[in-house]
Amino acid sequence: MQYRRLGSSGLQLSALSFGAWVTFGGQIGRDEARNLIAAAYDNGINFFDNAEVYAKGEAEKVMGDVIADLRLPRDGYCVSSKVFFGAVDNPGPTQRGLSRKHVAEACHAALRRLRVDHLDLYFCHRPDLDTPIEETVGAMDALIRQGKVLYWGTSEWSATQIREAARIARAHHLHGPSMEQTQYNLLHRQRVELEYAPLYSELGLGTTIWSPLASGLLTGKYNDGVAAESRLGHKDNAWLQRMVIGDEASRRLDRARRFTALAVELGEKPSQLAIAWCLRNPHVSTVMLGASHTSQLLENLGALELVDRHDEAVWNRLEAITAE
Repeated sequence: MQYRRLGSSGLQLSALSFGAWVTFGGQIGRDEARNLIAAAYDNGINFFDNAEVYAKGEAEKVMGDVIADLRLPRDGYCVSSKVFFGAVDNPGPTQRGLSRKHVAEACHAALRRLRVDHLDLYFCHRPDLDTPIEETVGAMDALIRQGKVLYWGTSEWSATQIREAARIARAHHLHGPSMEQTQYNLLHRQRVELEYAPLYSELGLGTTIWSPLASGLLTGKYNDGVAAESRLGHKDNAWLQRMVIGDEASRRLDRARRFTALAVELGEKPSQLAIAWCLRNPHVSTVMLGASHTSQLLENLGALELVDRHDEAVWNRLEAITAE
């Protein structure tokens, strides 16, 4: 495993990390979740990502349970949660968002579910237009000063919003955002490569990127349609299929098909090649993997070996054939 600093902080995260989105607390059982966490940790992964909204808190309960069962040393791994959407169906106004109340109470709830006394990383899962950024920054700073959070950041915030949070923190001598969790893959590049570009040097921003495989499009398994047993075909994931494929089905699938064809030509597994491409970006602190089977996770870890295998011409060709 390789390790990278979280932006300009001193925290060293594994270049590949593991997330519970969609799978834990729903798609897979507790035994498989335990096998996945064990395999990830045994292969050097030290960052496990979660959120209050994943399976309405059940994903955090499962992760906390299996980590405790495996007796992983608390100083040997990092765990995160994210706050905004709430952990119940139809949350009331005080059960969601980024108010001081919900930020604090969601943190305490995540600590209980994950069975830890602090969160290493805590993300604002989306911007909250109903709460002043000053209030959210202050709430996060208070949690850090209380020792309940070590680093806080954002997820899918605009560069303008992140910069404003950092400005407020500096002006009031508070802890500002250290990282952003955003989607990044060969089909979704603009935010990481263009919008956030000034923030890496200006703020020392780290990135914990999600969906390196474009929710499976870049593996090739949807080239001929969405199978019922796939993640996008799962009965509870109709919303995800709409989000991933949406109204641009033919364009996105055509780009994915061109990518998988080139991967075959190169003699590489499409999933490993797509992840390796993400790892080549020096502003990516960690690439988050998701998996429903241990074999899938172990295969994707092979992406580390591909980063230096091909010359620049190959990577340029990959980018050209997947461009919009």
